[in-house]
Amino acid sequence: MGRDVVARILLLVLVALAVSLAAAHPPPKLHVEEVRALKEIGNKLGKKDWDFNTEPCSGQGKWNIMEEEYMRKGFESSVSCDCSFNHNSTCHIIHLALKSQNLSGTLPPELAKLHYLKQLDLSRNLITGSVPAQWATMRLLDLSLMGNKLSGPFPKVLTTITTLTNLILSSNALTGILPAQLANLVNLTDMRICDNNFSGKIPQFIGQWLQIKKLHIQGSSLEGPIPPSLSSLTSLTDLRISDLKGRGYAFPPLQKMDSLKTLILRKCSINGPLPEYVGDMKQLKNLDLSFNILTGKIPDSFVKLTKVNFMYLNGNLLTGVIPAYLLESNKNVDLSDNNFTWDNSNPNECFRGSVNLVESHSSTKNKFKAQPCLKQNFPCTASSREHQYSLHINCGGGEVKTENTTYEADLEPRGASMFYAGSNWAFSSSGNFMDNDVDSDSYIATNTSYGLCLLNGNYTVKLHFVEIIYINGNSFYSLGRRIFDVYIQNKLVLQDFNIEKAAGGTGKPIIKNFTVPVTNNTLKIQLYWAGRGTTGIPNRGSYGPLISAISVDPNFKPPSVAHKKKQIFLVAGTISASAFLAFVVVVGIVWKMGWLGNKDIKDKELRGLDLQTGLFTLRASSQAYVLQERGRLLEMVDPELGSEYSLDEAMVMLNVALMCTNVSPTLRPTMTQVVSMLEGRTIVQELLSDPGFSAINQKFKALRNHFWQIPSRTQSQSTNAPYTDSSSSKAEAEETRILTRASSLDSDEEML
Repeated sequence: MGRDVVARILLLVLVALAVSLAAAHPPPKLHVEEVRALKEIGNKLGKKDWDFNTEPCSGQGKWNIMEEEYMRKGFESSVSCDCSFNHNSTCHIIHLALKSQNLSGTLPPELAKLHYLKQLDLSRNLITGSVPAQWATMRLLDLSLMGNKLSGPFPKVLTTITTLTNLILSSNALTGILPAQLANLVNLTDMRICDNNFSGKIPQFIGQWLQIKKLHIQGSSLEGPIPPSLSSLTSLTDLRISDLKGRGYAFPPLQKMDSLKTLILRKCSINGPLPEYVGDMKQLKNLDLSFNILTGKIPDSFVKLTKVNFMYLNGNLLTGVIPAYLLESNKNVDLSDNNFTWDNSNPNECFRGSVNLVESHSSTKNKFKAQPCLKQNFPCTASSREHQYSLHINCGGGEVKTENTTYEADLEPRGASMFYAGSNWAFSSSGNFMDNDVDSDSYIATNTSYGLCLLNGNYTVKLHFVEIIYINGNSFYSLGRRIFDVYIQNKLVLQDFNIEKAAGGTGKPIIKNFTVPVTNNTLKIQLYWAGRGTTGIPNRGSYGPLISAISVDPNFKPPSVAHKKKQIFLVAGTISASAFLAFVVVVGIVWKMGWLGNKDIKDKELRGLDLQTGLFTLRASSQAYVLQERGRLLEMVDPELGSEYSLDEAMVMLNVALMCTNVSPTLRPTMTQVVSMLEGRTIVQELLSDPGFSAINQKFKALRNHFWQIPSRTQSQSTNAPYTDSSSSKAEAEETRILTRASSLDSDEEML
C-alpha cells in the first residue's frame, strides 16, 4: 500500500475521532438555575431582548452588545461566564452589565441566585426602590448603581457584602446618615456617593478603608469637617469632597498622600493657611481648593507642582504677591477673587490666556496702577458721562433683536480659567469637566458675569433659562438633573436651581426676575455648580450651570443725553513686525502721516500704495500670541523707541495686526475695517488665545508651549485699550426662541 493511501486513511481516522469527541463533549452551558434566574431578572427589569434560544454564555446574539453596535454612548448589555466547572461543561455567570438601557422596576432579588457573580453594573437606568435584603448573600467585587432613582436610607444590606472593592451609588436619592456598618467594607478601593441627600457628618470610620484609591463625596449634603482619620488613606490617588455644610474647619491632614493625582476640596469651609506639603505632592495633576476661607500666601513649595494642569485657588482670602512662576505658566490657573498684593513684577492687566486674575487683588490697596479687572469689586474708572444704564446679552448666540431690545452677541468659547471683557460687560469662568477625556471643556464650575460702569440705582435683572440637554420621557436621559446656585451681588438668590423643574419640562423657557441695587457702578451675577445633580447622564461631562440670556433694565428714568463712546486715535508709533502682517504696519504708518485723513480720497490713496504683504512664520505668530496671553503684548514694540510713543496707540496697532493673522478668512478684518479701527471709528476687539492655527497645524501647540517656557523680555506696561465683548453657551437656536417669547412668559419677582 502506498504512502499516500496510508496518509489519507490516517487523516480520515483522526477526523472521525474528532467528530466523535465533539459529540461526546458538547459546548458548555449555563447552569439551569441561573437560566431561570436570568428569565426572572429580565421580566422584573423589562429586559425584553434576551433570546434564550441562544446559549447565554456563548457571547452570541443579544447576550453581548456594546455601544459600538447599538450606537448609544455608554450602552452595554453583556453577560460573561466562567465555564471551567464540571470538566468544562457547566458555566456560571461572573459578570453582568446592563448600562443605559432605560430599565425600570426595582432591583430583582433573583440577582442573589447568581452565586458566582463578581461584577454587576446597572448604571444609568430608571430603577427605583432600595436594595433587596436577599443580596446579603452575594459576594460581589464591583457594584455600580449610579444614575438611577434609588431612594430611602443608605441600604445597610450592602454593608454585609464585605468582598466589595468598588461601590458606586452616585446620582440617586438616598437619604439619612451613613451607617456605621460601612466600616466593614475594608476592601474598598473605589467609593463614590456624590449627588445624594445624606445628612450628618462625614464619619470617622472612613479611615478604616486603608486600601481605597478613589473617594468621591461631592454635593452629598453632608456636614464637615473632613475627619482627621482621612490621613490613614495613604493609597488615595483621587480625592474629591465638595460643598460641605458648616463653617471654619482646619485643612485636613494629607501629608502622607504622596500618590494623589486629583485633589478636590472645593467649598469645604476650610480656613487657615495653605500647607507647604501640598507642594510635595509630585504626582498631582488636578488641584481644586476654591471657595474656601484659605489665608496667607501661596507656599513656595507650589513651584514643584510641575505636573499640575489645572489649579483652582479662586474664592479664598489669599494674600501676598502672586508668584511669578504661576503668572508665567501655560497651565490653567485660577487666582481670581482673592486678596493678593500687587507689585511691579505683576502684570497690570488681566490675562487673555489660561491664568484668571479677575478681582484677585485687595480692595484696600486699589490705588495701584492697573486695570480695574484686577481689583476687588471690579471698580469703574470711566467718567460719569460714560456710565451705562442697561445691558442685554444673548448668551452663546449671535445678536438678536426682540421688539425694541437688541441682545448683544456672545460667541467666545469658555475656558477652564479665563477672563475677557467687553466695552460694558465682562465674563470670568472657572472649572473643567472631569473624566470625560476632553482636553478643552465648555463647562465651567463657576460663571461670573459683570455689568460694568452702570449708573447707580435699582435695576430689574432678568435671567433667561431653558434646559436643552436633558429630555423628557421614559429614557434614562430624563434622569439628568442640572442643579446649580445663582448669586447676584454676592447674595444667594437661587439655591439648587433646576431649570427643568422650574420650567415644567425641558425645552421650555423660564425667566427669573430680581430687583437689584447697584451702588458701586458694577453688577455681579454668578452661577455656581455646588456638586449637585448628575454628572454622567447622558454622558460623562453633562453638567454645570447654563443660562440663555441676561437682561438688565433700570427702575429709574434713564438720562436723556446719549453718551458718546470714547474714541481711540493713533498718532505715532513704530512696531517690530516680526509676528505681524506687514500691510497693517504700512497702513498704520501711512495713516498716522495723515495720508488717509480725507474720507473721499481714501480708497484712491490706498490703491496707489505699493503694500508689501510679506509672509511671516507660524513660529513668529505663535510667539506673539503667547505674549498676548501673558498680558505682555507691548514687548513686540521695538525697544529702541524707549518710552517715546503712546501705549494706547501702540496697543491699537498690535491688536489690529493680530486680528489680521487669524487663520480663518472670515475672522480677519477687511482693509476698510482696518482703517476704521486705526482711525478710532471702530473699537478694536482683542483676540482669542488660539487664532485657529491649531486646527490646521499641530506644530502651533508645540511652538506655543515652547514660548511659554521662555522668560519675557520685560514686564507688561499699562494700557487703556478697549475691552472685547463676547461669550458662549450651546444653544443659539433655543436662546433666540427664549428671547422672542420673553414677553409672554410668567416670571418670579424677588427683592434683594
